[in-house]
Order: sequence, then structure tokens, then C-alpha cells
Amino acid sequence: MTINIPIKDIIAKKAAAELFDGAVVNLGIGLPELVANYIPEDVEVILQSENGILGMGPHVTDPAVDHNCFNAGGKCVSLKPGSMLFDTTTSFMFIRGGHVDIAILGALQVDQTGSLASHEIPGKFIPGMGGAMDLAAGAKKLIVATSHTQKGQPKLLEKITFPATAINCVDTIVTELCVIDIVDGRFVVREMSADISKKELEELTAAPLMFNL
Repeated sequence: MTINIPIKDIIAKKAAAELFDGAVVNLGIGLPELVANYIPEDVEVILQSENGILGMGPHVTDPAVDHNCFNAGGKCVSLKPGSMLFDTTTSFMFIRGGHVDIAILGALQVDQTGSLASHEIPGKFIPGMGGAMDLAAGAKKLIVATSHTQKGQPKLLEKITFPATAINCVDTIVTELCVIDIVDGRFVVREMSADISKKELEELTAAPLMFNL
């Protein structure tokens, strides 16, 4: 693992490498938003935000007083030439209509069947799940970008134990340690960090792993 680079940025950079030229991409709130900072220079994607933006540009770190364009996570953003703004109803029609090529979401848990838990920890207050259910069901490909463990506990499981946000929807999982594809109900590792062994990765994962390296 690269020294002195925050884990979130390692994950975001790996996830950005999964994008392809011309893709319409939705970046979930939180860690997935960082993916925008690592999109390869030779890859041009169209960023969509579920609050009603198509053609979103980078975050604006020092906005003018009258700047009033924000993404779904409340971050101030720029707009690329040719971008479009529309209401939330139209935005979700766009998502549910299957026009998002790739959605990148965070996760509390994800299991080997491709089921995702991302919106609720039992017994804790939550503000809502946002557009995660719609994106998980509507995107052509769903990538989960998440840390491999949380406080030492595995987040990749045989079966999720938290309430499900989406069932059988996840295609790929990107963590700081590896990239995993879900194939026929199994975790298939196709990329690993150079400083971890297969045995160590298996010990940090609460489900069987197959390796295709």
C-alpha cells in the first residue's frame, strides 16, 4: 500500500481506474465523491448527480458569493460545457430508465451474492438512504468503494447482517487491499495490493475468496 496516502484516496484512485471513456457515472455521497479527483486524463466521463445535474465538473473549493450549484452531497461543484440542470423527478427518471452506466457507492456491508447494506446500522439514527436504492437497481454496473474492514470487523461477508439497501446488484468491490468481482455468487479477486498476501486477505474477509490474478 502506498505510504502516506489516506486509505480513502487509495480506494478512490482504484475505483477511478474502473471507469471507461464516455461513461455516464454517478458518484455516491462520501468516499465515492473522491473518485472525481482521480479520473485518468485520457478518460472523459459524464458525471451525474441525482439532485439534477448531468455534466458535473470538479468541486469548487473557493466559490464566489453567488455560486449556487451543489451536488447531492451538498458539495459546491462546477459545470462542464454542455451540462444540463433539471428537477429531481427528471433525474430519477433518468436513473430508473437505465441511463447511468456506472454507479459508485459506499457500503457498510456487501456480500458474495452482490447484496448491499449502505443506509442503516441497526439501533442508530439515520437521515435517509438518498438515491442509493434507485442507483443500485438502475445503473448498468454497480461498483462498491469501501474500506475492507471497519474497526477491525470485515465488511465483505457471506451474507449481509444489516438491512439491505439492494439485493444482488453489486458487480465489483474496490477496497484499499484489492479489487473483487462478484461472479456466480462468489468473490473473485482480480487485483491485490502488493503488500498483502492471499492468506492475510482471506483472514480479513468473512467469505471465501477465489483468485484470478
